[in-house]
Parts: sequence; structure tokens; C-alpha cells
Amino acid sequence: MGLWNYISQKAKGLGVTEKAPRRAALPQRDGADSRGEWLAARGPRAVPPAAGRRVKETAGQGAKTMSITASGPDCCGGLGNINYRKADLCVMTWLLHYVDPLDPSFVVAFLTIAFNPFFWNVVARWEQRTRKLSSAFGSPYLACYFLGGVILLLNVLRSHCFTQAMLSQPKMEGLDNPTTYGLGLALLGVGTVFVLSSFFALGFTGTFLGDYFGILKEARVTTFPFSVMDNPMYWGSTANYLGWGLMHASPTGLLLTVVVALVYVVAILYEEPFTTEIYRQKAAKSHGRR
Repeated sequence: MGLWNYISQKAKGLGVTEKAPRRAALPQRDGADSRGEWLAARGPRAVPPAAGRRVKETAGQGAKTMSITASGPDCCGGLGNINYRKADLCVMTWLLHYVDPLDPSFVVAFLTIAFNPFFWNVVARWEQRTRKLSSAFGSPYLACYFLGGVILLLNVLRSHCFTQAMLSQPKMEGLDNPTTYGLGLALLGVGTVFVLSSFFALGFTGTFLGDYFGILKEARVTTFPFSVMDNPMYWGSTANYLGWGLMHASPTGLLLTVVVALVYVVAILYEEPFTTEIYRQKAAKSHGRR
């Protein structure tokens, strides 16, 4: 019995159901609905009508082969037994453990990220149609400098709110290591190079929507970093926020970086056709004069 108990314990540890040794059938009372009486009435080869079993009969050559298959779950429980609602809840619980989207700091950061491109595009289009700012300042250059200063202040506010949102929420331990910090620092450096080189290539008025004020260059800038990618200032800024989020090991920072990227994509879809069109018109006028 000691050996049997040991084997049984090992089987239980492996998830194997213990089968008890067969015993002699005991006499049953008349009228009792029992396995023993059923087998006695049907014979030793009978298959009991157990719940969850299906008996398949397949015709063979002169004989019938009977196979019993269990309709219950397989050894791993089966994919059909997975509660996907609970799985989704686990993912959401894990995410909310790090990021609270209702936290005031997160909400303010989200709003500043979404507001900035919306603001400068609305004001620039309004100026392009009405020339109100140019009239108010007496010069399109002064009006552009004013709008550029406002945009810079809004960007400082956005970066501050981004940082506060990260600091107000927990870090992810898996990201809090020297390797991730170094990667974030590298991204911050690359992003800064793209932002500053874009600024020097475009100049102040070119950077801050001077084309909407009628301040155009001779042609679209194609030197570095525009020779490497389109819209390098936007993607450089995105790299800065991504690097900053990694340096803080912050899931909140990573999520807000995604928001930054999406907002910039929308801004590019809105701005790019206008910029292309005004430089096409300028090129057409130049050819017409020749």
C-alpha cells in the first residue's frame, strides 16, 4: 500500500486522475439503480452510460470495434475553457496598475499634447485667409514672431505637463535599468539633433509657419535633415518624448508618446497638402515670369 500511495501522489502531481483498484461487486438491493446491477444485467463487456461519454461504433471486417471518447477538456483544459473576459480584464488590470488615465496630471498632459498642433494650425489658417495678425502687428514678420513665441511657450508647458504626468504615476520595474536609460538618452540625443538641425535649416519663420504669413523661401528645403526624412522636426520631437519616457521607466510616458505621434500624424496630413500647394504655385509663377 505504501508504494501505491507514492505512485498516486506522483500521478496527482502530474495531473493524472487516480484510478482505484477494481473490487469485487457487492450484492445490491432489489430495485437499486447501481453500476454493479447494470453490469450484471448487461454482461461484462457492456459500457456504462456515463455522462460526458460517446460510444462510437465503426464497422470492420466481420466485427464491430467500439471506442469511447471523453467529451470533457483535454489535458490542458482546452482553449474552449479559457474565459476571455477574464483574460481581457487581467490585461486591463495590469495596464491600469501603471497608468491611470483619469489622473488629473495625465488628463492635463493629454490635453496640452492634443491642443498645441490644433491651435497653431487654426491660427495659421485664419491668418492665411484674413491677414488679421499681420494687420494687427503691421508686418507679417512681427506677426509670425509673435505666433512662434506663443508656440514655444505652449511647447514648454506641454513638456512640463508630460513630465508631471510621468512623475505622478508608477514606474515599470522592467524598464528601470541602465540599458533602457541609455537607450532613452540616445533617443533624446537623436531627437534633439533632428529638431535643432530642422530649425537651423528652416529659420525661425520657416519653422513657425511663416508660409501662412506669405513668407516663403525660394524653394522647399531639401538639405539635412530633410534629406533623411520628411517632417524631421515632428519626428525628432517624438523621439525626444520617447527617450524621456524610457529614461523615467514610465509606461505613462510611453503612452503619452503614442499620443504625441498620433497628433503629429494628423497635423502632417493637414499641413502637408497646403505646403506642397503653395510652393507649387510659387514655382508656377516663377516659370511664368521667365
